[in-house]
Amino acid sequence: MWPQRPSVSSGSHQKREEAGNSLPWSLCREDGPADCMIPVILISDFWPLDLDRTTLRHLAHCLQESAKGLSPICRETFFQKGQRNSNQLYIVLLVGNYLVKSLPERIFRKLPKSFSRCEIPACGHLNQLEYEARTGRACKPPPQSSRRKNFEFEPLSTTALILEDRPSNLPAKSVEEALRHRQEYDEMVAEAKKREIKEAHKRKKIMKERFKQEENIASAMVIWINEILPNWEVMRSTRRVRELWWQGLPPSVRGKVWSLAVGNELNITPELYEIFLSRAKERWKSFSETSSENDIEGVSVADREASLELIKLDISRTFPSLYIFQKGGPYHDVLHSILGAYTCYRPDVGYVQGMSFIAAVLILNLEEADAFIAFANLLNKPCQLAFFRVDHSMMLKYFATFEVFFEENLSKLFLHFKSYSLTPDIYLIDWIFTLYSKSLPLDLACRVWDVFCRDGEEFLFRTGLGILRLYEDILLQMDFIHIAQFLTKLPEDITSEKLFSCIAAIQMQNSTKKWTQVFASVMKDIKEGEKNNSPALKS
Repeated sequence: MWPQRPSVSSGSHQKREEAGNSLPWSLCREDGPADCMIPVILISDFWPLDLDRTTLRHLAHCLQESAKGLSPICRETFFQKGQRNSNQLYIVLLVGNYLVKSLPERIFRKLPKSFSRCEIPACGHLNQLEYEARTGRACKPPPQSSRRKNFEFEPLSTTALILEDRPSNLPAKSVEEALRHRQEYDEMVAEAKKREIKEAHKRKKIMKERFKQEENIASAMVIWINEILPNWEVMRSTRRVRELWWQGLPPSVRGKVWSLAVGNELNITPELYEIFLSRAKERWKSFSETSSENDIEGVSVADREASLELIKLDISRTFPSLYIFQKGGPYHDVLHSILGAYTCYRPDVGYVQGMSFIAAVLILNLEEADAFIAFANLLNKPCQLAFFRVDHSMMLKYFATFEVFFEENLSKLFLHFKSYSLTPDIYLIDWIFTLYSKSLPLDLACRVWDVFCRDGEEFLFRTGLGILRLYEDILLQMDFIHIAQFLTKLPEDITSEKLFSCIAAIQMQNSTKKWTQVFASVMKDIKEGEKNNSPALKS
């Protein structure tokens, strides 16, 4: 870690080279606090004075590295200052309550004996011999029971630097300067205490909110397990359950509630999943061995192979920060199996980018077979089927209906988007394809899924309007490019409280018509060939 002594070619340094090849080290302060035991390098006249810049930088780096192992309090008191003069190197290290100075030998001679004894503590036999051999003075350890006080060269801490009197060879402080230093010191201390109190209150508030949230989750879990789930069909639509649902499902019952809410209209069984999984494995094996087949079940081998290869590529991009879906992770093979089995179950849909995020969220909350059943039924819903089959006609109808409520709730932002011809497909497609699991933090996305399972596709578009409402003021200041970039990658600090308060403020009703009625009206208008005012429809 420490720099090696460079070779010295000049004749003026030959005696120093013969004296030894190592620095006079001071490894630790044995008389200091335990958490201040760090390596300290002392440089005296024995070290060559003509150091190059590279050596100086390396030395400074070593000194910085030595401070990394300190406690936060000790690290604050670690001070380093270095400057290169024409004939000397001057380094000051402040460690804990000890100021260690390394000066040329001619300055050491001017210091009191007690000061020089403390500068090189008796922490290594080699250090003592080197020092005594080169200075001709004995190095005695300081008494353990006593501590130096009131040395004019040594302030006791970093905060005391502005309070200490100057050395005797420098002009003394004036009364005004001393008072100013005292005032500055008091202000620094007061500000530090103020920050500490503020941070303590903030930590206390966060912990209080966390405890309250955990208590609410625990009490809600008891209600869901003992009252709601045993009487699901009777209680699922009651006002009490809907209000409890809005607050977010407890993680322990989330998977079960999702499965019940999504349903199983396709009547898929775990045995059927195993059948399609075995087919997928056979095709993976056949594709790796040969690709001579021309057509399987009406879909070309090339298309199927490309679909399976895309699955492998997308799995590595699914929640990359979690690592559990990466190769070698515990859920990598499970995610691969579910997506592969689905391509065999629905060859008309195949694999589309974005599916991996939906399957991954389900895997985190359900067993493998149950996750596949929920996945297949979820993608069979009209909205998801329209998007994943890239049915442009149906997608435009959803966008047109979305814009009706967009203009109703956020008219100013709607006109701003319209002025830039910014249509919903630019940002909504990515949100709908992944059900917000890619765009929002995972815990927040799961809460969106909770209410989506309760309210259906309407809540997906209501969530989109909630996001636009949350960032309305920011978006109004942006142009087309910046809006598209912002909505493609939302801020990571978005919280569930802020988002859901904005979602709650969105009214999904236009002229006494709800989402389903407006959507049906749009469908009718398009069938009759009437033009709508929506930019998305005009395009």
